[in-house]
Amino acid sequence: MTRRLVMTVALVAALVGATLHAATADVQLVIRLPLLALPIGPGPLFPMDNYGPTPNDDVVLKWNEQTLMAIRQFKTPPPIATRALDIVHTSAYDAWAAYDPVAVGTRLGGSLRRPAAERTTAYKSMAISYAAYRALLNLYPAKAADFTAFMTALGYDPNDTSTDPATPAGVGNSAAAAVLAYRAGDGSNQAGGYADTCVPSCYQPVNTPDTINDPMRWQPLRNADGTVQKFVTPHWRNVTPFALTGPTEFQPPAPKLTSLLLLDNEITDTLLQSATLTDLSKMRAEYWADGPGTETPPGHWCMFAQAVSRARGYGLDQDVKLFFALDGAMLDASIAAWNAKRTFDYVRPITAVHVRKKNQLVLAWAGPYKGTRLIWGQDWQPYLPTPAFPEYVSGHSTFSGAGAKVLQLFTGADTFGGRVTIKPGSSTVEPRATPLLPVVLTWLTFSSAREEAGNSRRQGGIHFPEADQNGQAVGAQVGANAYSKALSYIHGTAG
Repeated sequence: MTRRLVMTVALVAALVGATLHAATADVQLVIRLPLLALPIGPGPLFPMDNYGPTPNDDVVLKWNEQTLMAIRQFKTPPPIATRALDIVHTSAYDAWAAYDPVAVGTRLGGSLRRPAAERTTAYKSMAISYAAYRALLNLYPAKAADFTAFMTALGYDPNDTSTDPATPAGVGNSAAAAVLAYRAGDGSNQAGGYADTCVPSCYQPVNTPDTINDPMRWQPLRNADGTVQKFVTPHWRNVTPFALTGPTEFQPPAPKLTSLLLLDNEITDTLLQSATLTDLSKMRAEYWADGPGTETPPGHWCMFAQAVSRARGYGLDQDVKLFFALDGAMLDASIAAWNAKRTFDYVRPITAVHVRKKNQLVLAWAGPYKGTRLIWGQDWQPYLPTPAFPEYVSGHSTFSGAGAKVLQLFTGADTFGGRVTIKPGSSTVEPRATPLLPVVLTWLTFSSAREEAGNSRRQGGIHFPEADQNGQAVGAQVGANAYSKALSYIHGTAG
């Protein structure tokens, strides 16, 4: 009976990947079940209804989610988030390319190429994991314990620092090291905490929180703690891109609103959006807000890409290519958008309304729980907080234009089918009161998601229509360009 029990438990343990120890003849058993390599860290504020992370995800999806967790936890600003995502997924792609017959890495070309016998999912997964792990340790050293635990949960030795290309660990470590060395001097100033690289500064505001010297230019606002906003990463147009020839390659036209009279037309749109806010438009604004502590706009499109992969049953080979192209596009979108913000230094709606509608009664949303009322123009506030950088173009719209374009090109269609249900009272602006009933956001196409993302910034009161429309257009150009560049590496034709 004892032998039969041991054999039965051993068989079960073998089937689930556990380890078993028969300590004595009396059958004292210790069974260690494998750890589920699930995400470690904060999740999204509004998870999608379907196709979220599962233990069955391939390592590309798992490491993408780990990166998003770090972005959320450390409140990484959007431009810096794009760079982190690009580094992780370029490192992963370069490691994977060693096990493909034609693909070349972005840094080491085909020098890591492995023989056909090693081109297995197990080898690829291991190499990708070491590459992503090394990249994340460099980008978020304070989260090293979590990343190390995650590597262990995946079944890999985090202490293996080999660079021998005859091993998957060596391939992954070498790929990441090359990408990190390249990015160390890319103009982002990671070593200096991503601080402004210009002396005394790349950007000096024309206006102050208390004085408007030019009503068409951006005004830094005073924060709740009394500090003054500073342009987030004003040097970002100097960052080395993925596929752009330079930051101005797809530069949008200058804002047409070059006179106060034309600006007043946009103010009318802003106040109309404000006065007609509903639970639906409020939650659209909040869902797409992607502010500090979230995955940010570029990470949002990574969540969509994850869902697309799971819904369509993509495998590791498809996922490594998808996220390589997508996050290269996101990096370039950040450079293009931040270049426009620096170049045009355009006024935000909150400043425009306060200046042009001062001492005038306007019909608008009056603040949390107050609904729509007649208020003084100088007291108007947008539904969402105004970010710390100029208005034109919309970063959200640019990221969304790029993300939608890459997903369209990769999948070969515009069909999406994403859906999110927002629970009653879950608003962060009007907690417990908004929305009154569940709100379901559905996007049949990537285009509809892109357009809703852009329009949400108008509903939130922080962008004008032109910044949204031109941002989407720039993003689409950036996305197509980055996708073409990614294909050149994937097909082995990159120069």
